[in-house]
Amino acid sequence: MAKVKFERSKPHVNIGTIGHVDHGKT
Repeated sequence: MAKVKFERSKPHVNIGTIGHVDHGKT
């Protein structure tokens, strides 16, 4: 479910790097 909240914030987060994207893949 965590990926859902991230997906809504960043559409490119769905790639699979939910934890990485928020750290430096912004």
